[in-house]
Amino acid sequence: MKKILFTLIILTGLGLLGWQIYEKASASRKGLKHERRKVIVAVEVVLVKKASIREVGNFTGTLHPLSEFILAPKIAGRLEKILVNIGDTVKGGQLVAVLDDDEYRQQVLQAKAELEVAKANLQEKKSTIENAKREYERTITLRKKKIASESQLDAAESEFKTQQAKLKVATAQISQKEAALKMANIRLSYAQIQVTENNNTGYRVVGERFVDEGAMLAPNTPIVSVLDIEKLIAAIHVIERDYPKVQPGLEAVISTDAFPGRTFTGKVIRIAPLLKETSREARVELEIPNSQKLLKPGMFVRVQIQFDEHKNATVVPVAALVKRNGTQGVFLADLQEQKARFVPVTIGIVNGFQAEVLNPPITGAVVTLGHHLLEDGSSIILPDKKPAGGALRKGVKPDVKRVKMPGGEKKS
Repeated sequence: MKKILFTLIILTGLGLLGWQIYEKASASRKGLKHERRKVIVAVEVVLVKKASIREVGNFTGTLHPLSEFILAPKIAGRLEKILVNIGDTVKGGQLVAVLDDDEYRQQVLQAKAELEVAKANLQEKKSTIENAKREYERTITLRKKKIASESQLDAAESEFKTQQAKLKVATAQISQKEAALKMANIRLSYAQIQVTENNNTGYRVVGERFVDEGAMLAPNTPIVSVLDIEKLIAAIHVIERDYPKVQPGLEAVISTDAFPGRTFTGKVIRIAPLLKETSREARVELEIPNSQKLLKPGMFVRVQIQFDEHKNATVVPVAALVKRNGTQGVFLADLQEQKARFVPVTIGIVNGFQAEVLNPPITGAVVTLGHHLLEDGSSIILPDKKPAGGALRKGVKPDVKRVKMPGGEKKS
């Protein structure tokens, strides 16, 4: 029993001792916090100004030709000649390559001969049907005079109808052989590989060459690729946040590492109606005039698209924006009282260096450096300035902070 009582006394004493330590620590923190409010913070400020501010989206992408297609043979054969090489300009209807066409020429000659045979056969059938017709008409006359029998009349009629059918067959064979001749001529023409004719008047060049002369080609084996680079297409991918801002017709500024310091213009022409689920991005295509032929397909480009512009807007540096208790705002500097006041603000357009303040209307100067040490109502001091009221009060020291000034660093 004595041991239990002794233990309780010790525990009670330890509890009282811990409570006294806690009270002293709390009082010390309150004192420090109170002293913290008295700290004078060295800051830098910038005047709030009125200016135009633009909302610009920055993207990267790749250049593609306005059109691209592969020239390939529709028939098999040995490549006898190839008349173009990489970088050559080509036009619609221009001959690009020639296949060995001896076999197809023979097929044309054979088709012509078969057509001649069919025509001769048709003439024969025409003569035969004329004889059968005359015989049938003569038998009808004899039958009327009771000279020819009924069976003779039937035989003459049957022969006439048979020859009529044979004449139709011979006529159909003519059409068949003519079609075969046309097909043979078409297959022969396939030995001449030409650039496709269309209404495109762009600047076409040979992009790649895939085979050499003498190669045995199967149908649809690529020979060369042809690109239209009179205009180029820049393909970029836009994230979900910027997707609603992109509209057809928006102007864009394009730059590439191939031409440092030089920019090109383009405009949005197509916007994909969906965002890829894997990346949450949508494809956007811009058309870029390329009259000087400087830009080439495959180049990496940087694209700036201006979404909006506000003129005579209230503008502060981005560095002035801070958050206190989850609220975004700025510290307005009262240069007379040397105090900083936290003002919650609604932000509009933000670019790389400036931010537009929509509400509330603000004027004066905002803190851009040192605001991480500030609270609402904190005392401030500018570089090369003395605090209000003359010398510092005893026991209150300003924070010593190096502030970047023209000509070097200086303690403040």
